[in-house]
Amino acid sequence: MNTYITLDYELFFGKSGTVEKSIQEPTQKLLDVLNKYNAKAVFFVDIGYLIRCKELEVIYPNLKKDVLKVKNQIKTLVEQGHDIQLHIHSHWEDAYIENGEWKFPMEHYRLHSFTEQECVSIFKKYKNYLEEISGQEVVAFRAGGWCIQPFNKLKHAFLESGITIDSTVFKNGKNVHGSHFYNFENTPDTTEWNFTDDPCVPEDNGKFKEIPISSYRVSLLFFWKLIFYKKFGGKAHQQIGDGYAVKNGLGQKLRLLFKNSNTVVSIDGYKTSYLQKAYNHYKHKFTEQDNFVIIGHPKAFSDYSLVTLDKFLSENITTLNIRTFRKYEE
Repeated sequence: MNTYITLDYELFFGKSGTVEKSIQEPTQKLLDVLNKYNAKAVFFVDIGYLIRCKELEVIYPNLKKDVLKVKNQIKTLVEQGHDIQLHIHSHWEDAYIENGEWKFPMEHYRLHSFTEQECVSIFKKYKNYLEEISGQEVVAFRAGGWCIQPFNKLKHAFLESGITIDSTVFKNGKNVHGSHFYNFENTPDTTEWNFTDDPCVPEDNGKFKEIPISSYRVSLLFFWKLIFYKKFGGKAHQQIGDGYAVKNGLGQKLRLLFKNSNTVVSIDGYKTSYLQKAYNHYKHKFTEQDNFVIIGHPKAFSDYSLVTLDKFLSENITTLNIRTFRKYEE
């Protein structure tokens, strides 16, 4: 199958964590695994972080060091043949530092809190700066927190900034609680489609391409196991990143813990335990020409997840046909 290993390259948004532990170190450990198989990945870079650092570095000169570290790693990724694409967490627009830590006013967590023209400006600003760093044209996008709906607020931003591919949607995903909002319950049961006005509604001659993140159905026990291994799984299951995520709303927590649900195919922590099972399911259900899209967040990697990914690649590399979105466009 056409396999895409996609990474959301970012800090945490509860407690941010450090560049060294939450971005650099886990990304390098991932590269150590990928290099064994000459596998290339797609890095969706949360470039708003670097832009906000540059805006504040006059007040906080140490931010210059963090910016340089991230920019150098992005350039290394490009040199090694990886794909750099756009990821936007718009709450960086008004993030600030207090007592040495990033603070995130959550009213701008979703791009939809801005006007349509403000969204266009944010897309252009972020995309241009990312292209300046990477030296690559950016053509693909992933929405922060999967918050891409309603798409009419973002359509002109896609058109005016030259974004042609989205990879945000995952089948039957849903979170309508707290700061998040997405509902992908009515997405097609296929691995790519064209769209124009709604990334969940295919159009034969749509202006954009949706390449959804692969997903699978899990029982409520999955999320209980996830909690167990985080707390009691020992060093192998400890995340490498030194921050923590913004909390889900109570409604979303209860839904995941007490109902079966769909989740993304992921290489984060214990979720990697389902990687082989998910791949087997996709191979059985779809054809060799279809897509298998994996998502990961370096900040959430653990020793367990990296070892499991290594084993997965070792056992399946001849059938994976690992690609990038840049290659898709060629």
